[in-house]
Amino acid sequence: MKRRDFITIVASATAWVATARAQEPRHVIGHLSGRSDALPGAVAAFHRGLKETGFVEGRNVSIEFHWADGHYDRLPSLATELVDHNVSVIWANDVPSAFAAKAATKTIPIVFISGADPVKVGLVESFSRPNGNLTGMTAYFSVAGPKRVELLHELLPDVSTIAVLGNPNNENFQLDPPDIRAATDAFKQRLEVLTASTANGLEAAFTTMVQHRLGALIVVPDPFFFGRREQLVELAARHMMPAIYPSRMFTDLGGLMSYGSEYQDLYERSGIYVGKILKGAKPADLPIQQSIKVELVINLMTARTLGLTVPPELLARADDVIE
Repeated sequence: MKRRDFITIVASATAWVATARAQEPRHVIGHLSGRSDALPGAVAAFHRGLKETGFVEGRNVSIEFHWADGHYDRLPSLATELVDHNVSVIWANDVPSAFAAKAATKTIPIVFISGADPVKVGLVESFSRPNGNLTGMTAYFSVAGPKRVELLHELLPDVSTIAVLGNPNNENFQLDPPDIRAATDAFKQRLEVLTASTANGLEAAFTTMVQHRLGALIVVPDPFFFGRREQLVELAARHMMPAIYPSRMFTDLGGLMSYGSEYQDLYERSGIYVGKILKGAKPADLPIQQSIKVELVINLMTARTLGLTVPPELLARADDVIE
């Protein structure tokens, strides 16, 4: 081979390697979730937020997804894997994931999405100055639980006993029953607290509801419940149990009624925060953002199946009615 040809080949190879390296994403986002899959439209919303700050997956950023499939005990090891991979930011999609990430690193920035008050559960010190390496979004608002009781009472004024279903493995759950109990007491209703953290546990909870002749159900926000939303809606239909859920994704599947935050907005804003951090912002300087979009959705088809008549006043207040 001639020396000139050899130099040309080496130069071409060097240029190719340089180009390939330039095209490799400079940042890796570590995703951590207690669920088994993404909520409908959630990842797309996150990408919109990233793009607003100049980041596009596959171009200058990549995302490494880790799912616990509803087994929260797996989250610590999954969080450790992300830390070992030296990701640029950890994007924690729920309270259990946020705690696992917080325990795994004090230096890698963490952006969380929480259904709880992040100050009360101990994730951050304050809304305005989170401090440490965590910041994020919260769907929590103090009247959510009592409001769900009120909506059920308006739809079912003669119901005297209500069940609330939570996941005992979620730090968020213990904050909800006291607020809900105070609301049921105001309506002179009895509240029974049921828990489930497995698919069989959900079956058992509904069996208990039927055996105890409970009149309605409140499902509190929980990653495992979001992941098992089809099973929850099916169980409620099978047992003819009127239920109110924390998100419209349940009513879209046939659930009776939902009242809660519009989660895609939170995912988009979390993408913006991750992008800001990748550009150099510190989590401690980014205040916790609260959900500002809350929606009431009623499924009239399910109401008819249950033999319920939805009061006109309640229908008029609904943000959406599924016919």
